[in-house]
Amino acid sequence: MAEVLEVRAEIEQQIAGRTVCLQLQQVAERHPDAPAYSDPEGDGWRTLTYAQARQRVLEIAAAFATLGLEPGDSVALMMVNRSEHVLADLGAVHAGGVGCTVYSTFAPEQIAFVAENVGAKYAVLGGPAELARWQPVLDRLTGLRRIIMLDGAPSGDDRFMTWADFLELGRARLADDPAQVEDRWRAVTPGDVVTVLYTSGTTGMPKGVPLTHGNVFYEVAATDRLTSLPTLGTQISYLTYAHIAERILSLYLPLLKVSHVHFCTDLANLGATLGQVRPMMFFGVPRVWEKMMARLLAVLATQPEEQQAAVRAAMAAGQAYVEAGQYGHTITQEIREAYEKADASLLSIIRGMIGFDRAEWTATGAAPLAPEVQNFYAGLGLKVIDVYGMTETTGAFTGNSPACYRLGTVGRAEPGVEIRIAEDGEILTRSPLNTRGYLNRTEATAELIDAGGWLHTGDIGTVDEDGFYRVVDRKKELIITAGGENISPAEIENHLKQHPLIGQALAYGDRRPHPVAVLTLDGEVAPGWAQARGITFASLAELAEHPEVLKEVGAAVEAANAKLAQVQQIKKWALLGTEWTAETEELTPSLKLKRRIIHAKYADVIEGLYGEPR
Repeated sequence: MAEVLEVRAEIEQQIAGRTVCLQLQQVAERHPDAPAYSDPEGDGWRTLTYAQARQRVLEIAAAFATLGLEPGDSVALMMVNRSEHVLADLGAVHAGGVGCTVYSTFAPEQIAFVAENVGAKYAVLGGPAELARWQPVLDRLTGLRRIIMLDGAPSGDDRFMTWADFLELGRARLADDPAQVEDRWRAVTPGDVVTVLYTSGTTGMPKGVPLTHGNVFYEVAATDRLTSLPTLGTQISYLTYAHIAERILSLYLPLLKVSHVHFCTDLANLGATLGQVRPMMFFGVPRVWEKMMARLLAVLATQPEEQQAAVRAAMAAGQAYVEAGQYGHTITQEIREAYEKADASLLSIIRGMIGFDRAEWTATGAAPLAPEVQNFYAGLGLKVIDVYGMTETTGAFTGNSPACYRLGTVGRAEPGVEIRIAEDGEILTRSPLNTRGYLNRTEATAELIDAGGWLHTGDIGTVDEDGFYRVVDRKKELIITAGGENISPAEIENHLKQHPLIGQALAYGDRRPHPVAVLTLDGEVAPGWAQARGITFASLAELAEHPEVLKEVGAAVEAANAKLAQVQQIKKWALLGTEWTAETEELTPSLKLKRRIIHAKYADVIEGLYGEPR
């Protein structure tokens, strides 16, 4: 404990007095010509240097101040990942305000709740698609003074302002009175709130999580110690800035590492963007890693058997090398030589094809990553390591690192972080990363943080003798069968999703005699799988009813069951002819299952699985 507190004090001294505003000033002065933000433009990129980016941020701050933003006022943001998103957020903060990115998948009622809860005085929206989500509730948002539109601002309505007019207002004001903005950003302190993020809402209305400059820079410093990433590296921003991981990794961390951030505005273009940028680091929620693996496997399946065998042999060497590099293991000379040979002949080529040839840190979080997926990437020589945290802890508070990792765990406590396992198995944590509480939710805050300052994660976990933590499942999502057995649905689901045909899986069985599963086909893999076997189909729904598909999925369920204890095994299952997405509300914006929504939406299907045999 003394060592933990000593490290904490060291980090707190390191970040003392630091704010986002001061950090951006220092970076712009020390590295004025370093590329900061690049947006896709045609076949290339449109780039701002750090000096240009800071000038734009000051102009935006001046514009907000001119419109009447007071210190502490909130600015709601909804747009894709692009430089304007970051600049608007930083501009609000430099004016003394608070940036609040709202999930673009939120329904109008949720948007209204967030805007009112955070007290948004201004909003910056990307275009007509975002405005369409706000339009049904705009008349209720009487506290919203002005809406700035990057594209498609309605004419003849004083509430709206174009981005061009907004910037021009800021340029003129900054030129006329630069001291005003200087005074604003210099008045910002480490204890001030820098952003309010909203939980993506697996149940009920989302909760607002205020995070301070101090929270953010402690996380940045701890992450830097774990990753040891180089300065002036490249990275991709593609997850929403409403997600704590993306906000830390591609908004705040780059201000320390002077990183060049490339924006991927559409997830469908992620593969191409990876190939162009070849990032030094990459974080993906499990669904992203699963999708990339499925695509690679589909390509591999089209190659001659001789080539497939060569790749399998090379990947066996890669997996052995990554497994031997774990904490407490030893990489023998034989393993090293086999890997170096496989890497030179095939693995480095494959990594280059998918844009990971320069990646020094590849990680996952937000939900458990199936061991089979982790092993697949290990076969390519990539350590896709787990980190663990939540919005309420400013992101990760445990993590593996490239130099110290144990597969199947979420790593050790981050520097200066206290963790303990409660009597009921819940993971508790205490550190400068913890939020001060939920915004305007006193009772929920009392449930989150106890009198001793311990934050209750709601997750059940274990820790081994070397300090590596494992997360079993959400405390409220554990299945307790009619026989009293505690079962983790996530563990069952990860085994089911090992087969590339299965896109999503939900295990169910609370107070029931045994678990059942509702499955969906992978919309990218399934059509190719069917065509390769001469199966004709008009839709995914039709494909889900085809006898060969049902036979293959049945074999996948049997294979998953073979890896599970008897009480965990799926007795019956149903295959849906649709995909679950955030837009159709079965997934949160961070791509976690909304179990209650799925339970309700497919109640008849689930009940049928406990009735007559399929």
